[in-house]
Amino acid sequence: MSLPLGFSEYPSRLLKARAGFNLASAPTNAAPGFDGKKDDGVAALAARAPVLARLQEQLFAESRFGGKKSVLLVLQAMDTAGKGGIVARVAGAVDPQGVKLKTFKAPTDEEKAHDFLWRVRPAAPDPGMLGVFDRSHYEDVLIHRVHGWADEAELERRYAAINDFEAELAAAGTTVVKVMLNLGKDEQLQRLSARLRDPTKYWKYSPTDLDERVFWSAYMDAYQKVFERTSTPAAPWHVVPADKKWYARMAVQEILIDALGGLNLQWPTGDYDLTHERTRLTDA
Repeated sequence: MSLPLGFSEYPSRLLKARAGFNLASAPTNAAPGFDGKKDDGVAALAARAPVLARLQEQLFAESRFGGKKSVLLVLQAMDTAGKGGIVARVAGAVDPQGVKLKTFKAPTDEEKAHDFLWRVRPAAPDPGMLGVFDRSHYEDVLIHRVHGWADEAELERRYAAINDFEAELAAAGTTVVKVMLNLGKDEQLQRLSARLRDPTKYWKYSPTDLDERVFWSAYMDAYQKVFERTSTPAAPWHVVPADKKWYARMAVQEILIDALGGLNLQWPTGDYDLTHERTRLTDA
C-alpha cells in the first residue's frame, strides 16, 4: 500500500507512543512526516476524506450481514487542543448513521455509585460502527492523579482495568485507536485569548480552563503515566502534535484510514440470488 498523500511515513507508525516515549520531548508545533505546508495539508485532508468514507461504509455494510468489526477512536487532550475539530472534520466526513459519538462529562451521582467503567461500557461501538469518545475513561486516571482524588494503588487498579477493558473490546472485534492531541502551553493561551475576543466563541470558554491550566505540568506527568501503563499492542497510543490544527486533523484521518484499511473489509454480496433479482428488474 502506497504512503498517504504528502507523507514520507505512515502517521500511525510515526506517531505511536512506543516503549521509552517521552512526552516532554515530543513536539507540539510540528508536522512529522509531512512534506507540505498548510494549504497542502488542507488539500490532502479533503482528498483523503472519500477514502475514509468508503472504508467506514464498508465497515457498516459488513455489519448488516453479520460482520462483527468496529472501530473506537479515543480522543484525549488539554482544553482547546482541537478535539471538536477532529470530530467535525474527520469523523464528520463519513456517514453519520455509522458513527456513535460519546462525550464524557463529570460523572453524575448515579455514575459515581458504580465503578468508573460502568458508564463507559455501554458507550462502546456496536458492530459496524465508528465510535468516537470525545474525552473518555482516561479522565478517571488523569484528573484523579492531578488532583489527588485517588491514591497510587487505586490508580494502578484503574490502569489495569482499562487495559483489560480495551483487550476485551479488541477480542470482540473492536479496533481501539487512541489519540492524544499534544498541544503546547503557549498555543493554548493564544486559543483561550482568541475565544474571549470573538463573541461567536464566548460559549466555548470556561473559567475552569484557566483553573486547570495551573496544573499543566502535573497533567503532562499524568499523561506520561498513561502512556507507560496503557499503551498496549491491542490498544496503542498515538501522540499527535496539535499546535497546527490542519496537521492534527490530517494525521488523525490517516491513522483512522490505516486502522480501517487493516481490517480487510469487503463489500457484502447480499443474501439474495443476484441473477434472479436482475431478471426480476428486467421484467418489472
